Amino acid sequence: MFSRVNVDRVSQAIVDQIKLLIRDGRLQPGDRLPSERELRERFGVSRVTVREALRVLEASGLVTVRVGAHGGAFLTTPSPERLGEGLADLLSLAPLTAANVTEARMIVELGILPLVVDRATEEDVAALLEMVEEGAQALREDRYEMGMSAAFHIRVAACTHNPAIEMLVQSFHGPMLMSLEQARAAAPLMGRRGTDEHRKLAQAIAKRDLEAATSVMRTHINRTARRVKSVG
Repeated sequence: MFSRVNVDRVSQAIVDQIKLLIRDGRLQPGDRLPSERELRERFGVSRVTVREALRVLEASGLVTVRVGAHGGAFLTTPSPERLGEGLADLLSLAPLTAANVTEARMIVELGILPLVVDRATEEDVAALLEMVEEGAQALREDRYEMGMSAAFHIRVAACTHNPAIEMLVQSFHGPMLMSLEQARAAAPLMGRRGTDEHRKLAQAIAKRDLEAATSVMRTHINRTARRVKSVG
């Protein structure tokens, strides 16, 4: 299954081979990789190189390393949060404006609503309403933070039960938070109105009312877009 490597970045070549085997379905989540000794022999590399490759795979969320008699390196399925980290890093380095972010949010968050309304479970709706109440309580205690709003929108994306969508929205957390902070600078009381709209959105999702959910989301994001535009 594995072939010897002979390039400058040997550990990366090992990582690439294992990723290819995963993509081809020859390695599955739960599979145990050969021992360090076996990997050294199959790849024709040193122990240090094998350990570096495993470290990279573990950092990527593709492998978990267990110790003990039944330990070893096991293939795992990365969480949406872990998958989104790479995209999040790229987005954080990109010259994005708050207006760019809200424009993208309008396309993505409105676009996923049909799936949200169709697939949201009772547990999803309960989680959304709980977040709304937590936000309302934070407002009453004057401790509301825009991170609570960003978290609500990410939870809405999770209602699609599509890991690709959840990953994309999760990766947008940093830029979304930046745009919300700028909008709040223009309108310090926006949290109150936003929380009310979060509640209406959750209620529309609970009722499977796509038209109402779309109307609330469009109004919600459009107001943020107007505020960040005035700041810019």
